[in-house]
Amino acid sequence: MKVLQINKYYFRKGGAETVFFNTIRLLEGHGHTVVPFSLKSERNEKSEYEAYFVDYPELSESSFWQKIKNMPSFIYNSEAARKLEKLIQQEKPDVAHIHLMFNSMSVSILPVLRKYGIPVVMSVHDYRLVCPAYTFTDGKGNFCERCGSGSYYNCILHKCSKGNMANSLMLSLDSYFRSFFYQPVDYIDRFIFVSKFAMNKHIEKDKRYAGKCTYLYNFTPKVKDYSTVKGNYVLYFGRISEEKGIGTLLKAIEQTPDIRLKVVGTGPLLEQFKSLCPPNAEFLGFKSGDELWELIHNASFVVVPSEWYENNPLTIIESLMIGTPVIGSNIGGIPELIEEGKTGYIFQPGATDELRNILVKACAVSDAEYKRMSDAAKKFAEDNFSEENHYERLIKNYQQVIEQKKAMK
Repeated sequence: MKVLQINKYYFRKGGAETVFFNTIRLLEGHGHTVVPFSLKSERNEKSEYEAYFVDYPELSESSFWQKIKNMPSFIYNSEAARKLEKLIQQEKPDVAHIHLMFNSMSVSILPVLRKYGIPVVMSVHDYRLVCPAYTFTDGKGNFCERCGSGSYYNCILHKCSKGNMANSLMLSLDSYFRSFFYQPVDYIDRFIFVSKFAMNKHIEKDKRYAGKCTYLYNFTPKVKDYSTVKGNYVLYFGRISEEKGIGTLLKAIEQTPDIRLKVVGTGPLLEQFKSLCPPNAEFLGFKSGDELWELIHNASFVVVPSEWYENNPLTIIESLMIGTPVIGSNIGGIPELIEEGKTGYIFQPGATDELRNILVKACAVSDAEYKRMSDAAKKFAEDNFSEENHYERLIKNYQQVIEQKKAMK
């Protein structure tokens, strides 16, 4: 099978890119041919298809006037449509799998895929299909679902894109354009949500998703078989930003001086949070590969204190795969991945006192109880996040949309 994999970035920027590259490796490992389609960037990995990649600037790195200048292509990128058509004519893929396409390639690629009768699936990594700012939060970080009925002007009024008026305006206009001209739900054959929560949230906002969606948890390539170790610290790893709940975690750690915290990652609020760091916490910066795996393995628990509708955090998947139990907030797709008292613990988002009490409780479990939790974490991960299970379900989705397309001809 020849699979067209579409994603904004062709370098490892975040969770969506990790899934994108993991999916490419998984498919190639099973003998399929993968054709990538992305944006040009100096940070890209090497690809024989670079000539077909789209030249488009990064929104977050553009000035106000650059954003205004590029607004037409932000909403409908004609170059992306042309480049994709040439790639399709050259490679003739059997199916297309979209990851991230907004803020770059845009919906312009959808009519091209339809023109050539290519079955399309989309992995939904965020909430951009139903929320212009894609996080269900406003510019002040408060939960916000005002746009759910199509009232996208609220994104502008509340500066929902990180408090930035220009960004919020562009995202709002893009959502209106899509709703009037190219609604993805009309062009995409199957939506693959990475959590049941996200799937149900989209159906709640637009009933049309109900007939063409499924959920499939993310996976991580199999790691070596780590032995059970109850470490002497708890770990946070990921993006250092407001919605991740790191402020709540630091407050809880400050109140538990006997518990050590290690924080791994970078982000816009790194320096601010470092200035608030209590003596029993330390920021280690960016880590990857074996160094990161060892930090996860040697932690007693990984903490995921998110305060937004987190979808399907790879942080949890990677931790459970190694056998490190997780303490996570009861929001979004997080509670689907943690069995209370068996593979970790759940607390209410933003509840500092509750998190503090759970940290004390978790770090006090006996070695025997910790061994049971670690073994249960590995078993849960193997049942839900293994490469083979993911591959079988993914290929089944591909085959179903291919057959549906054939039946329509």
